[in-house]
Amino acid sequence: MTQTNNRFFDEIGRLMNDAAGAAQGVKREVDTVVRNQAEKILRDLDIVKREEFEAVKDMARLAREENEALKARIAALEAKLGAAPDASGPNMGGSAI
Repeated sequence: MTQTNNRFFDEIGRLMNDAAGAAQGVKREVDTVVRNQAEKILRDLDIVKREEFEAVKDMARLAREENEALKARIAALEAKLGAAPDASGPNMGGSAI
C-alpha cells in the first residue's frame, strides 16, 4: 500500500511539474503575442520615439533662441537708425502706390 501511495504521489508530482512547464510555455507565448501586437499598434499609430522627440524639441528650442536674438538685433539696428518700427514700411502690409 505504501508503494502504491508513493507511486500515486510521484505521478501527481510529475503531472504538476508538467503542468507548470506547460503554463510557463503558454505564458511565454502569450507575452510574445501581446508584445508583437503592441509593437504593431504603436507602429500603425505613427508614434515617434523618445530620441526623435527630444531631437525635435532641441531644434525648436534653438530656433526660438535664434529668433529672439534676431529680434533683439533688429530692434537695436532700428534704434541705431532712429526708425520706429511701423506697419507702413516695405513688405509690412502698408499700401503701395
